[in-house]
Amino acid sequence: MRLEGKVALLSGGAGGIGTAEAKLFASEGAAVVIGDLAEEHGEALASEIVATGGKATFVRLDVLDEASWKAAVSLAVDTYGKLNILVNNAGIAGPTAALEDISPEDWERTIAVNLNSMFYCARRAIPLLKEAAAAHGDASMINLSSTAGRYGFAQRTPYSASKWAVVGLTKSLSIELGAFGVRVNAIGPGLIETPLNADARARVGPAQLPAMVGPFRLGPRRC
Repeated sequence: MRLEGKVALLSGGAGGIGTAEAKLFASEGAAVVIGDLAEEHGEALASEIVATGGKATFVRLDVLDEASWKAAVSLAVDTYGKLNILVNNAGIAGPTAALEDISPEDWERTIAVNLNSMFYCARRAIPLLKEAAAAHGDASMINLSSTAGRYGFAQRTPYSASKWAVVGLTKSLSIELGAFGVRVNAIGPGLIETPLNADARARVGPAQLPAMVGPFRLGPRRC
């Protein structure tokens, strides 16, 4: 029960890594607000958590709509009284192709979902995280980056670029908010068997998959 009494808002909480996060946070005692566009999955997940003795609420969240973020943050406070933890989990894989074959529209959408959404949310959540830190000693923002945000990722340049940017955002906010007792960290998962990666695996095929995941096997490298 390490998170007992805490309130956490998770974007992209209705599937993949977000679902695992929501269940884990609830099992550790947090009240979880699951934000996602997948209403059916989100409602089912919230019900499952409540049925097992946890606290959870679903809110429809469009991470590219700042008004939607405002509503999600307000729901967390209205329902549970505060916001201690923000998890920026929502993201998309983007196109899987050589850079010269990627359209500007696909590039811009990948950057928007994976990076700009964190800006929209941070603007709304930071004042509440500062309040929680002042009242309870600490608060936390967790941003989902990727190993692609450290080593690069062949055939997934927009995704990799967005995840490198998440690291920069996180480092800057950790300095900016640390004095207020708000911890800001990024997590960089490797290639995870989730629906997010299914399309990329199918389009790239077995022959090219080693080239995509090769950098993750080699360990840290200097660029």
